[in-house]
Amino acid sequence: MQIYLVGGAVRDTLLNIPMKDKDWVVVGSTPEELINLGYSQVGADFPVFLHPETKEEYALARTERKSGGGYQGFNCDFNPDITLEEDLLRRDLTINAMAQDSEGTVYDPYNGKKDIELKLLRHVSDAFSEDPLRVLRVARFAARFAHLGFTIADETIELMRDIANSGELSLLTPERVWQETERALGESQPWVYFQALRDCSALAIIFPELDTLFGIPQPEKHHPEIDCGIHTLMVLEQASKLSEDISIRWASLLHDLGKGLTRKEILPSHYGHEQSGEKLVIEVNKRLKTPTEFKDLSRLVCMYHTHIHRAFELKPETLLKLFNNIDLWRKPERLQKILLACKADSRGRTGFEHIDYSQTEYITDMAKACLEITAKQFVEKGIIGKEIGEAMAKERVNVMTQLKKLKNNSL
Repeated sequence: MQIYLVGGAVRDTLLNIPMKDKDWVVVGSTPEELINLGYSQVGADFPVFLHPETKEEYALARTERKSGGGYQGFNCDFNPDITLEEDLLRRDLTINAMAQDSEGTVYDPYNGKKDIELKLLRHVSDAFSEDPLRVLRVARFAARFAHLGFTIADETIELMRDIANSGELSLLTPERVWQETERALGESQPWVYFQALRDCSALAIIFPELDTLFGIPQPEKHHPEIDCGIHTLMVLEQASKLSEDISIRWASLLHDLGKGLTRKEILPSHYGHEQSGEKLVIEVNKRLKTPTEFKDLSRLVCMYHTHIHRAFELKPETLLKLFNNIDLWRKPERLQKILLACKADSRGRTGFEHIDYSQTEYITDMAKACLEITAKQFVEKGIIGKEIGEAMAKERVNVMTQLKKLKNNSL
């Protein structure tokens, strides 16, 4: 029995970056032998074992043969005669197909070291095209390592495009698509993930609502980049600089989906895109089964981002409706997330990347003033029933009216 450290841990060591997890491959062994040594077996498709002390994952060396559609259609062979080279051959990228023994010797049969030097994400073999999930995985790795200068090799992009054109991507379950997308949103440059999917024609299959935005114009005065799709990725880039919260990044990505439905005769204007976009945002979140906070935040940002951009023009009554609609009273922390997404939208334009967004302070101050008004003070005055809510709403409008005057006089 021989044990090797494999995959990301070896890659990240060579890149001199912190490794996230340690995975091990076991050559020349059997499930029975590992169980007798105290390992516990997990996983139904092929034997993976947890170390009795470290709980790190140890997998028997295996080969895979395509036997059906999708990413699950494989037959696995994990007999003791499988070699390390055969196991590494089934992996997706050359930089992930290296192993290291207990002495520190690195085994690199498919030139992963060279591709690290070239900063290339390159597939190991043509068997890459047998697993459609790898299209999303490679796009995610592109997002992870873009800041180091990595790009996807041309021949790998071609294979990814072949997979997209084959129809295999439609066999991916929503859960797996979201799992890869959620992880991509947490990478250093998540917008690269969506651009990579578009480069290989996969975006139109996985996220058709996003793909539709490319080529649709906006008024050049406010959007020098003009293209709605380019703007959307620029907004995600700005959101990523403002926050590591992936729900904010997701909401920023979906905020303008309604522009894909704008009638050609009114272009480049997009009147009413907030309302038309709400339905699309709901559909995308439902299809991918995203977490509740992602659903709620993305819908609210889509609906109200233009309201917040026009905050200084809004009447106090309109601001109060906004606060009611985002449920400020029960979820005050949500407002800051919405404001960050709106700030990203404002900055996600060519030449506006560093623009001040004073709407944040203005709306935050208005919300704070409203939150200080509670039911208790009206109950103490003897007000009861629904009249309490009416009195609170009136007082909140009065407070915002006075605050608006003070802010206008200070300008």
